[in-house]
Amino acid sequence: MPDVTELEDRIAKCNKILDENPNSQIFAALAEAYRKKGELDKAFRVCQNGLRIHANYGSAHMVMAKINLDKGLYDWAQMEVEKAIDLDGNSHATDLLLSEIFIYKGEFAKATRILDKLQRVDPNNQHVNKLLEIAKKLPMESARVIEPTEVSRPVEGRVAGTRPPEAKPVETITIKEMIDVLANLPGVEGVLLINKEGLVAESVWNSSQEPNMYGALAKDIERVVQSQVEQSPFGKYENVLLEADGLIVNFMPIEDAMLLIKANEQINLGTLRLRLAALLEKVDIHKM
Repeated sequence: MPDVTELEDRIAKCNKILDENPNSQIFAALAEAYRKKGELDKAFRVCQNGLRIHANYGSAHMVMAKINLDKGLYDWAQMEVEKAIDLDGNSHATDLLLSEIFIYKGEFAKATRILDKLQRVDPNNQHVNKLLEIAKKLPMESARVIEPTEVSRPVEGRVAGTRPPEAKPVETITIKEMIDVLANLPGVEGVLLINKEGLVAESVWNSSQEPNMYGALAKDIERVVQSQVEQSPFGKYENVLLEADGLIVNFMPIEDAMLLIKANEQINLGTLRLRLAALLEKVDIHKM
């Protein structure tokens, strides 16, 4: 993935071309550059305006699908991939993106079918293999059903003696499953769940550096941050982002633990923020 300087240079060049020719298809490359930079609203507007002129440009629909996926709009992302398929046919790229969308929608069986096919064609593709592992590990469903009760009189909306309606299925994932998904994002080198003693409780770690060192460092930083924040009117901290030379560390509290994500400069912070928010809505910290 290009660094920020490369992206800004690409954005400038694309904008120059569009200024000279507003009907150019370069809008798709411009929208993709904005997306990779994490400027999703700009990316969406550029791509939307371009598709008004070039409605049959399949590659632009793929860019719009990625933008919607990054924004957490999974149904819209799926629609855009399907438009690209209608225009240009299936490809490795459309199948791979569609499988990722299905994973985030919780439609794991659909994702698995696509990824199984991709793996048969390219068994050594690490990205396909990792997505397939995630799709098979995540729970197919987690439903909470209200137990039937006998009633002696009619209840509004149903007949006496019948079963009450089942509760809508609630899909949850474990903290380990969330860590697996986060660790698969481009640019992420490791994800740690650190307990209140500063020890690593769960991890996926691909960095050569010692994970326990990061756990202890994060707890020290948290103590300093929290002591300063408590003296202000801001309340408890929700997220800390540290950036150094080629290194990005993001950590946040989860109940009495802490989630730490170590990444390099290739990480798309906009994508990370949106994916993390979507996963935190589903995670059950007590479910192992």
